[in-house]
Amino acid sequence: MKISQRAARIEPFYVMEVAKAAGALAQQVAHTASPMIFLNIGEPDFTAPPLVQQAASRAIAQGKTQYTQAMGLPALRDRISGWYASRFGADVAPGRIVITAGASAALQLACLALIESGDEILMPDPSYPCNRHFVSAAEGTSVLIPTTADERFQLTREKVEAAWNDKTRGVLLASPSNPTGTSIAPEELQSIHEFVHSRGGITLIDEIYLGLSYEEHFGHSALALPGELGQSVISINSFSKYFNMTGWRLGWLVVPEALAPVIERIAQNLFICASTVAQQAALACFEPESLAEYERRRAAFKARRDYFIPELNRLGLRVPVMPDGAFYAYADCTDAAARLGVSGSWDFAFALMERAHLAVTPGRDFGHAAPEQFVRFSTASSMDQLKEAVARLESVLG
Repeated sequence: MKISQRAARIEPFYVMEVAKAAGALAQQVAHTASPMIFLNIGEPDFTAPPLVQQAASRAIAQGKTQYTQAMGLPALRDRISGWYASRFGADVAPGRIVITAGASAALQLACLALIESGDEILMPDPSYPCNRHFVSAAEGTSVLIPTTADERFQLTREKVEAAWNDKTRGVLLASPSNPTGTSIAPEELQSIHEFVHSRGGITLIDEIYLGLSYEEHFGHSALALPGELGQSVISINSFSKYFNMTGWRLGWLVVPEALAPVIERIAQNLFICASTVAQQAALACFEPESLAEYERRRAAFKARRDYFIPELNRLGLRVPVMPDGAFYAYADCTDAAARLGVSGSWDFAFALMERAHLAVTPGRDFGHAAPEQFVRFSTASSMDQLKEAVARLESVLG
């Protein structure tokens, strides 16, 4: 069978490859005194809060399960618009909001609508690997630009300008970012978008961790940029992370008004609509009781960060930039790997898996800038799990 070149360009998602190996070992040690601890997958340990679960059950019982409009339930688009206004001070008209089958579908729709064959999209290195594959699936090319800790592992206007050429179509940013948990400073983000906009390019920004921001300076949506800048940015978001609905596969896309009918046409053909039950349930995310619960959970995620990052630093797994959002720690494992007698993040991750029954993610997925130097820890697990992970790290690292 002949496989398309498009499919051949898609590299394995090594996060999942490591997860398979960890899952197999977990079965062997499940009933021992040291069962596997999974700090490799970015999934909240919280599930959808009670009102959301009840809304889903009610929708099924009442038969509210048929197709919605391709753009999503109007009531859900209204509530998302209101959330942007109350939480971020951003004026986002409901007509600019497209409900999608997860943030993945949002990225696919945006890339198919805006990227031509041969177009180049600038992205920071390190960054979430699937994002660049959406560009590739639209016949574009991701250009990974190495970033540094001094730059918060984010692109700067200076680097965007230096990399821009006749093939460049725009930038794909993430704030807060996976794997680093760092955000772009608002003034830098505005400067980048001003330049891109002046060149007739597109600024796509993955904001799926935006609700999980812990520092006031960084917790701002690009959609709140002043005037035309905020109206022209394209934002991808999701109910998975802040709203704790990973398996419900529900997200959204915010686009300029002129792009909305184009996205709608593509969505009608590729997806028909996002899950109706998930949409009905998500309406309850914006009830005061649910929002209060989400804020309590955000405080819990921050407490986990505040505990775990200093412990990693103490153990020689240096985190060069304190994450200001999300639930990740991107740690330099060079010294720790040497203490285990291995070299590089891939071997270090498997050594931890085997010796400490602790699953983490090596840097191979996230780009080409020193991936062998870094591993990603997820702090989405409970505080008890994180404390046990620290104890195991201390045991094996000495």
